[in-house]
Amino acid sequence: MAKFPTLLSALLIASLLTTAVLADDRTPIGDAVHDLPIFDAHIHYKEPAWDAYPVESVIEMMDRNGVAMGLVSSTPDEGTIMLWEYAPNRIIPELRPYHGNAGSSNWTKATDMEAYLADRLTRYPHQGIGEFHIHRLDTSDEPLFRSVIKMARARDIYLHVHSSTDPIRWLYSLDSKVKIIWAHAGLGDSATAVYELMNNYPDLLADTSLRENEILGWGRGLDPDWEKVIFAFPDRLMVGSDTWVNGQWDDYDEIIQSNRAWLAQLPRDIAEQIAFRNAERVFGRQISMDQIGTR
Repeated sequence: MAKFPTLLSALLIASLLTTAVLADDRTPIGDAVHDLPIFDAHIHYKEPAWDAYPVESVIEMMDRNGVAMGLVSSTPDEGTIMLWEYAPNRIIPELRPYHGNAGSSNWTKATDMEAYLADRLTRYPHQGIGEFHIHRLDTSDEPLFRSVIKMARARDIYLHVHSSTDPIRWLYSLDSKVKIIWAHAGLGDSATAVYELMNNYPDLLADTSLRENEILGWGRGLDPDWEKVIFAFPDRLMVGSDTWVNGQWDDYDEIIQSNRAWLAQLPRDIAEQIAFRNAERVFGRQISMDQIGTR
């Protein structure tokens, strides 16, 4: 009679162990990563690219790499609108402030900036303001940033901010409800700093453009500090290419494959989140391989 409860206990323990293993399954998705659609959360279609890479060639590159959709900002904004008008099913436009003599280092000082942004946001369906740079935090720009935040809040859209950690903190101090995508996850900041900032601001999103080699440990394998970021915030990261110069368009295939290389080292559910599901949630779109070959 003693054997029955012993056997039952053994079966119960085995079941619990199996459940625990499944709950902590970190089996990498591996080659199946190539079946996932990619949302490229950091594309620019700047004027020097217009002749070298006509709109149809950009969509062809996206098709070739399984990039179903992309978040596009451009200098000037006309580039974004050209791509969006050509392939509205594939492009989510966002409004970059840069135009005329207003560039990354002086855009906050342009006298017409508020009027320019308001006009473009009224005329086109931009889903974000940015990507814009805050190279050096100047608190005298507070009135402009309060206005920019107000425009974004009124439309329920994101600011796409290229900066170090301090400007992100400052923007949240102006309005704790502002919605931010942190471009390049800071770029010059360490993975440890990225973890700290994202941990402190639970609504902060980030794109990992230009970070793929760091994440891959420069060929040594998934970097431990980046692995900590990825597993802590899988629902708040997106990949990107940052086609800021034509050389990035030249290397677009390699850039997307580098992103797939680090996604391949993640469990399927996390790889899917970062590859496209976060963007589905953030922008309210359906993203799938069925979009490849469409406009």
